[in-house]
Amino acid sequence: MRPASLADAAILADVHASAFETPWSAADIAAVLEGPGAFGLVARGEGGEAAGFILCRAVAGEAEILTLAVRPDHRRHGLARALTETAAGIAASAACEAMFLEVAADNPGAIALYGQTGFASVGRRAGYYGRASGSSIDAIVMRRALNT
Repeated sequence: MRPASLADAAILADVHASAFETPWSAADIAAVLEGPGAFGLVARGEGGEAAGFILCRAVAGEAEILTLAVRPDHRRHGLARALTETAAGIAASAACEAMFLEVAADNPGAIALYGQTGFASVGRRAGYYGRASGSSIDAIVMRRALNT
C-alpha cells in the first residue's frame, strides 16, 4: 500500500470504472486529491498493479471516505478492509474524532465490510446515488468513532 498522488489519477479512474456503474473520471479524482485535507491510498495487486484505492478527506476534526474501489478480480482478499483500516488510522493521526461515509443501500457487501470495521449506520439520504438506468438508490450514512 502506498499514498495516492495526482500522477495516479488516470489509473485510479480505471480502477473506479471497473468497480462502479457510474465511475469517477481522472479529473474528478485529481480534484479530490488537490482539495484541502485530502488523502488517498493505493493497494497493489500481486503484480504491482493498482488493485484498489481509497480517497478521503480530513477537515476540522472529522474525516470522510469519499470513495473506495477494488477491481473485481482482486475482491475478497482483504484489500478493502486494509484500505479502510489504514485510512482510519491516518484520520485518527490527524486528530479526527470521527470518520463518515455514504454507502449505497443496495450494496450489502460494502455495508457488511464497514460494519465489521467499526462503522454504524447513523442516517439515510434518499435517492443519493443515481444509476445508469435513470433510477436512484438511497445512501446509508455511516460513522466510526476515532480517538475515543
